[in-house]
Amino acid sequence: MGNTEQEVVKKKSRVPHVYIILLAVVLFCSILTYIVPAGTYDMVTLDSGREVVDAATFHTMDSTPVNLMQFLTAVPRGMQETALIIFFIFIVGGSFAVLNETGAIEAGLGKMVKALKGKEIMVIPVAMIVFSLLGAINGMAEETLPFIPIFVSLCIAMGYDSLTGTAIVFIGAGSGFAGAFLNPFTIGVAQGIAGLPLFSGIQYRIVIYIVMVTLGILFVMRYATKVRKNPELSPMRDIDLNRTDNMDLDNLHVFGVKEKAILGIFVASMVLLVIGVIKWGWYINEIAGLFFGMAILCALVGGLGLNQYAISLGEGMAAIATGALVVGFARAILVVLTDGNILFTILHSAANVLNNLPSMISAVGMYIFQCFLNFIVPSGSGQAAVSIPILAPLGDLVGVTRQTTCIAYQLGDGISNIFTPTSGYFMAGLGLARIPWDKWAKWILPLIGAWYVVGAIFVAVAQSVQLGPF
Repeated sequence: MGNTEQEVVKKKSRVPHVYIILLAVVLFCSILTYIVPAGTYDMVTLDSGREVVDAATFHTMDSTPVNLMQFLTAVPRGMQETALIIFFIFIVGGSFAVLNETGAIEAGLGKMVKALKGKEIMVIPVAMIVFSLLGAINGMAEETLPFIPIFVSLCIAMGYDSLTGTAIVFIGAGSGFAGAFLNPFTIGVAQGIAGLPLFSGIQYRIVIYIVMVTLGILFVMRYATKVRKNPELSPMRDIDLNRTDNMDLDNLHVFGVKEKAILGIFVASMVLLVIGVIKWGWYINEIAGLFFGMAILCALVGGLGLNQYAISLGEGMAAIATGALVVGFARAILVVLTDGNILFTILHSAANVLNNLPSMISAVGMYIFQCFLNFIVPSGSGQAAVSIPILAPLGDLVGVTRQTTCIAYQLGDGISNIFTPTSGYFMAGLGLARIPWDKWAKWILPLIGAWYVVGAIFVAVAQSVQLGPF
């Protein structure tokens, strides 16, 4: 082996696998259960039926440090608790493998690329605005996964790379989610717990949305333009060149009646997905069933045959296995914190620190705390249920408006969802795109940093103008 090859191997070996990163965090949290005192809050049930903590009831309890068996079973238990999401990801991966096997996606995208010749860059802002609106209005997160393979293939065919394709989906929806103005799963839950009028402060949130989305679009377009001019600048260059599903625009699958019918089924499924989520309250089971049914129809129309359908479905599930199982590894962090009864102790300690600070610093401190909390409680509604009942009354004491507290929660919860390896759906999406987390993290870090700074400014402004109604 030559020196160059040895250097490449050494370079690759320096980056731990995402499973190792998450296991290290689980181990660290397990050790914390021997150091941090155990504590808990009593739970109360709101009129809406949601269980939240009672901020006035914190009390210590006998220490419950995580033992070896609890540590070893944290990942299996995390997988059990997130089984719904894990198997949803398997179904999506398998269904898109069936769809790709028909050749219809390749043929349709190839035709689109040729039609857009010279105007390809416009795909980026248009698609990102659409995804951002879905994130801002409906909290689009796991629902983004089916779109990733499509945009990866489309962007590579247009002369960009897989980072661009994944960014269109993730940064588009993520910027909308962070700057959401009507998301019932974050804003709706947080404002309901804080006792604020539902979706109050929408004008201010629309300004946040516009700024966050604009930053995201400019970041992606600038990168995409550079990569198209010089493909060697792409961190994904070697991986993208070795993909077996890349489109050859000079030798495309025939775009005939059968392929048009399959794309028609796909488009109808996407429309049904949006209607189902918004109008009928569909969630993971229904969406998984929709894609499972779509794959069956596409296989029948595409003439794959039952055996080929099953083979493609299995291969698609196998390809996404690493990303899907990350969800369980990430949940293991919350499992050990719950076993050790230290999550609420951490929350209570943070609240005590904020209580001794001036109101402006307390407001920004709440935002910083929510940013860190999102690494261990990545569920938006779950984070609201444990933090807002503590921080909202605390804000009353130190002069931070409840609306500002909800803004701090919203931004702290939303920004890191497409960066932290503890975000299950995000890691599964990287798996679908075949992008290593370290490459994505290094690439997106400037944008995440800019978003964090902008988020702090918005929280400070909200506090300075006493954003209300209270």
